[in-house]
Amino acid sequence: MLKVGITGQAGFVGKHLFNTIGLHPKEFVLIDFKRHYFDDESKLNEFVSECDVIVHLAGMNRHNDPQTIYNTNIDLAKKIIKSLEFTDSRAHVIFSSSTQEENENLYGKSKKDSRELFVNWAKRSKGKFTGMIIPNVFGPFGHPNYNSVVATFSHKIARNEIPKIEVDNTIKLIYVGELVEVILEEIKKNEGNHLIQVKHTSECTVSKLLSLLNSYKEQYQDKGQIPVLDNKFELNLFNTYRCYIDFKEYFPVKFTQHADERGSFVEIIRLGVGGQVSFSTTVPGITRGNHFHTRKIERFAVIKGKALIQLRRIDSDEILEFYLDGDNPAYVDMPIWYTHNIKNIGSDILYTNFWINEFFDPNDPDTYLLEV
Repeated sequence: MLKVGITGQAGFVGKHLFNTIGLHPKEFVLIDFKRHYFDDESKLNEFVSECDVIVHLAGMNRHNDPQTIYNTNIDLAKKIIKSLEFTDSRAHVIFSSSTQEENENLYGKSKKDSRELFVNWAKRSKGKFTGMIIPNVFGPFGHPNYNSVVATFSHKIARNEIPKIEVDNTIKLIYVGELVEVILEEIKKNEGNHLIQVKHTSECTVSKLLSLLNSYKEQYQDKGQIPVLDNKFELNLFNTYRCYIDFKEYFPVKFTQHADERGSFVEIIRLGVGGQVSFSTTVPGITRGNHFHTRKIERFAVIKGKALIQLRRIDSDEILEFYLDGDNPAYVDMPIWYTHNIKNIGSDILYTNFWINEFFDPNDPDTYLLEV
């Protein structure tokens, strides 16, 4: 098994890469990295000596002083190279650079110069190095006003703020999950000594992006509808937007119940996409679920009985708890990368309606067991 370490594992791309590698325990061993290792030579040396592959993602993207960005990124590269040489490491180093290498700014220059430092190290030591030129990355849990315009817009819109378009450019994007797959492929090859121009997977004007995100706000957040998602980009964008909603305040969402002398009627979901609807009964005291998805959209609707639904982001200890009662029908949707379950906490049988946006495929279930 390959031993993989990720500098910047607590960052946006780093977390996604770390979590995805963790889904393949038979192929990889993750070597833990902490930011303070850069300030502790012995810790950094220990980390480097343990790794077969080092994915160098750590770096500074934004700062009021561009020179600070340049100095910081160059310094991080030099520290890793010093440790590689001290430990006589034969690790395959994979470095994330940026399409901003082409621009006349100190951030782009810091990436290009850092990459060249690693190229020279590989030549001197006969080590393995892969440089990756990466376009704009978006996805769940990106930091607003830092990682991407998608994060900034989504964060503002979900909180009823109005984003401002500075320049309506066409931007080239790649979803973080797609980027992670590219990095994983390079890790598995374990070859090195080449430069990869990572291709963007979608293009969108800033105004179109804003329009889509506003539509998700109106349809999903305000009305509970699953919007039309015409392609993979829109699915990824929608799942990204959902993660910026304040789940603690938003769920559970109460249904509108229509009752008369005959009984009652509740509309469970309005769909702009297809999928699969299921129905289950759960006896008292039993818990279902304890798994998470990385791409699926899922809704749990309690229609009879008492339930506790729990959500936990897989890299967090915080558990969100929602109590639902069939006397006041409501639903909770499952965000991607959140492990979730539902437990019958009542004395009667629990009746639950489940909807998910794609048919179950045993060869590609996108379902990973993990206790909440």
